[in-house]
Amino acid sequence: MSENNPFPNENNTGHFWDDTLRELSNDPPGWWRIGFHASWLWCIVYFFLYPSLPTLDLEGYTKGSMGWTSVSEYKEDLAKIDQVRQKWEDRINDPETTPAMILADNELRNYTVRSAKVLFGDYCSACHGSGGAGNSARSATESGYPVLADDDWLYGGTIEQIQMTITNGRKGIMPNYGTRLSEAEITDLAKHVVALSEGSEHAAGKELFMGPTKGGCFACHGMDAKGMDALGSANLTDAVWRFDVAGGDDHRQASALHTIAHGVNSELIDKASRNAVMPAFGPLGTRDLGAGTIKKLAVYVHQLGGGQ
Repeated sequence: MSENNPFPNENNTGHFWDDTLRELSNDPPGWWRIGFHASWLWCIVYFFLYPSLPTLDLEGYTKGSMGWTSVSEYKEDLAKIDQVRQKWEDRINDPETTPAMILADNELRNYTVRSAKVLFGDYCSACHGSGGAGNSARSATESGYPVLADDDWLYGGTIEQIQMTITNGRKGIMPNYGTRLSEAEITDLAKHVVALSEGSEHAAGKELFMGPTKGGCFACHGMDAKGMDALGSANLTDAVWRFDVAGGDDHRQASALHTIAHGVNSELIDKASRNAVMPAFGPLGTRDLGAGTIKKLAVYVHQLGGGQ
């Protein structure tokens, strides 16, 4: 800092650097002083009007003369939205209104689908994926979760059947054949199941499939192997796999081998059995969503692309 004042005629503090930089002592501009005083005056007004300062009582802060809070504003806005929605909600919650009636009313259907999208995310997407895309098994022994956006349904895809599935849940049972058939017979059956999905057959496997004393698979899957909605038995003739594993025929045969050998939901007698249960969301379930919410979800699932 320079000891000499190269600017004797200026209002400065006497602080200089390199004889070029100096600290002046001029008053700040008028607009700056006005803004400064206006800002602290506004702070006082704000503290008086709005909640702002912490306190030592249980409520924890000053309330302000206006009594405003962000929570109260949110509730007011939500009440306005609920008021607009109420006419649609009343129709949906009417016991006389069925999901089929909702589908038949364009305005009511559009409202239901939009409001149910959030509900699907809350209650269904964890298992069935965003948009009903499902979650495939990562190995031949895992169960995965069904796709809801296609037209393949174990228990039927009508709006009434979907509503029943959501309300009461589903738990189909396939017996384990590991103690009834030999390893070679199970392999033949698995080869036949894979062949069926490709439009062909495996002779030895077909004999077991149709045989009443050994495999007897036709009893549940039907003589044409297309499954039965009433039993929730899979259609084995299409390329849609309930326990799908990516990787081609070898992986699918491994998946079929596991299902045939250990069954589905037969864990009481076979610990390796697949666990494939759809929980109930109605009065019999651990969480009752209510009739109106179930109607919304049924309509939403129906319109994902595969509803019949």
